[in-house]
Amino acid sequence: MFSVKTLFEPRNVILIGSSKTKEKVGLASPWLFKNVIYNMKKFFKGKTYILDVDGKIGLKSFDELPETPDLAVVMLPPKDSILYVERSAASGVKGFLIITGGFKDSQRQQLLKIKEEHDIGILGPNTVMGVINTANGLNTTFERDVMPRKGNIAVISQSGGVGACLLDWACFYNIGISKFAFMGDKIDVDDVDMLRYLGRDKETKVICLYMEGVKNGRKFIEEARKTVEKKPIIALKGGIVQESAHRAKSHTASMAGSNEVFEAALKKAGIIRVENMEDLMNAALALSKQPPMLGDNVAIVSNVGGPAILAADAVARNNLKLARLSEETKGAIERLYPGVDATNPIDMIADARADRYRKVLDLVLTDNNVDGVLVINMLKSCFFEPEDAKAILEVAAKHPDKPIVDVPAGGEDFELVYKVIGESSIPLYNLPEKGLKALKILRLYGKIIGNIKV
Repeated sequence: MFSVKTLFEPRNVILIGSSKTKEKVGLASPWLFKNVIYNMKKFFKGKTYILDVDGKIGLKSFDELPETPDLAVVMLPPKDSILYVERSAASGVKGFLIITGGFKDSQRQQLLKIKEEHDIGILGPNTVMGVINTANGLNTTFERDVMPRKGNIAVISQSGGVGACLLDWACFYNIGISKFAFMGDKIDVDDVDMLRYLGRDKETKVICLYMEGVKNGRKFIEEARKTVEKKPIIALKGGIVQESAHRAKSHTASMAGSNEVFEAALKKAGIIRVENMEDLMNAALALSKQPPMLGDNVAIVSNVGGPAILAADAVARNNLKLARLSEETKGAIERLYPGVDATNPIDMIADARADRYRKVLDLVLTDNNVDGVLVINMLKSCFFEPEDAKAILEVAAKHPDKPIVDVPAGGEDFELVYKVIGESSIPLYNLPEKGLKALKILRLYGKIIGNIKV
């Protein structure tokens, strides 16, 4: 019997392609086939079998298989794909991932008929790059050596192109990924199936969605609602204006639907919606590392004045509030550091090093009027050194229920601090506005789980 688990956790996989056939227009090609073979052999911890329909590499027929594979990855033109899906299903293969596209409606119906006859599951067609599971090394992408770092963020993308961009983003910024799924045409396995699987997946803490439309809308809302009780879901939707919505209807066989209906559905499901790909990954980073924010009150602790003022402006734009520090907190800070005005946002002055950050942050996070903190630590024009950032980790460990985000503003400063604490539990952003957006996301999730508990 098929389970979505087969798509991500197969014991063995057969790669079915051609070392000769190249479509005039389409993905099927010897180059793609060989690159998928390369990635699977390099990364996958299970057994990989290769079936070349032209008989030049790997197995020449199913009869040569020593065991029945759990998953078949099919990289052939539509007509040949249908033929080999049928043969594989008859041999006992239960899971199918179809990379290539260009299937007509009649051909999709043929695949669904095979599904019913043999009780199999199909992801695709037109998944473009299939799936990634960083835990077992499963990687059906055709970009050689592209493998994100193991982490706890799952990505489901209806579009191969958007998914590829998000994958590149994750690899470039070293963002930890648990699972990655390129959904394609969704003739069988859909978003509901994926949410059900990822909701139970111990490796996944946050789920990111890129969607152009959704099948089984009511079931999707029900499943999402169950999932957000345990882990947050963030969504980016394409096709919100008339022209792009029209294009989305033909892209990956999507039914786009109206933006207003989609927005209402997401709110009902408890899904957090973002506006672009950068916001999607930045939000995921915050949610994967920090607890939800349970109130609106933000404190800003900085070693520079101007960026702190910009951050304070961003607090209002993101419908949050500047925390009013208690007189006890303000007094304690100003007694320790007479040159510091402990009014929020707190400018600790450019000579602040680790010890000052450690003491001020601890006092601020202890204050009951503070729900979350944005830290700014610039290096240029300041005494701060990258190693001083470790003080933020020490204080954060003492206050695990209040979120902290860090902004080593700029380019080189960001990179230098990232080398020290970039893979820690503290999310880093290169601009104050991005840090505030992250706190807003943490606050939204705090409201969502608060409403669920009610």
